[in-house]
Amino acid sequence: MSERYDCTDPEGRAEGIPAAAAAVRRGEVVVLPTDTVYGIGCDAFDANAVATVLAAKGRGRDMPPPVLIPTARTAQGLATQVPDHAQRLMETFWPGPLTLVLKAQTSLHWDLGETNGTVALRVPDHDITLELLGDIGPMAVTSANTTGDPAARTVEEAVAMLGESVGVYLDGGPSAGALPSTIVDCTGETPVTLRVGAISQDELDAALAPEPEPEPEPEPELGSEPDLAAGTGDTLGEQLSTTEDHSNGRHPTA
Repeated sequence: MSERYDCTDPEGRAEGIPAAAAAVRRGEVVVLPTDTVYGIGCDAFDANAVATVLAAKGRGRDMPPPVLIPTARTAQGLATQVPDHAQRLMETFWPGPLTLVLKAQTSLHWDLGETNGTVALRVPDHDITLELLGDIGPMAVTSANTTGDPAARTVEEAVAMLGESVGVYLDGGPSAGALPSTIVDCTGETPVTLRVGAISQDELDAALAPEPEPEPEPEPELGSEPDLAAGTGDTLGEQLSTTEDHSNGRHPTA
C-alpha cells in the first residue's frame, strides 16, 4: 500500500523524506513535488526501477526520463563534456526549470532507455526535492501523470493517475509552476531548444548573448595637465626652488 506524507508540515516532512529515500533504495518509485509540476521518479542507476517508472506512465523506452541532480557540479560526473554555452545556461537558470541534454559518460552503469548516448539533466528549485536528491543522488524523474493526461499539479492528481504503482507520495502542496521545464540540446556546437516551457526563448537568448566589449577609456586631451604656476605669480622654476627649499628643511629666502 502506498504511503503519503504531508511535507508542508515540518513533522510530516521529517518523516516523509527519509521514507521516500528508503523506498528509492528498495527499488521503489516515489512521487515528489518540483518547481514545475509533480514528478514520478526512482534511483537513476536502478534499471528495473526506471522500467517501473516508464510502465506506470504507460511510456516506452523510446522516451527516457530526465535525471534530476542536487547540484550543477554533479553534471560533470554524468556528462562527458559540458560546453561553454551549457555552462552559461547552468549558471543563469540552475536551480530552476531548465533541462539540458548533454553527452553521457559511457562508463556509467545505468539504463534510462533509448538515450542515444545522451542524458537530460536538471537541478530543480525545490527544497523538498533537493533534500531528497542530496540523500539519494541522481534520480530519474519525469512528470507524474499517465501518458496523454495533464501533468499532476497536486499530489491528489498524481494519486488519481498513478495509484498503487507508487511506493511513497510526498505532498508539497500545489505546484507553484504551471509549465514544464524548458529543454535545450547542448550536444552540438550550438544549443538547440527542443521545448519551450517555463523559461522563454528570449530569456535563453539573453543568457547566451555575448558579453559587450568594455568601452575604451578616453585619451587625455593635450594640454590638460595642471599648470603648476597658475594663479601664483611665480615662475615654474621659482615654485620648484621653493619646494626644494622646503624639502631640505630651509625656508625660502625673501
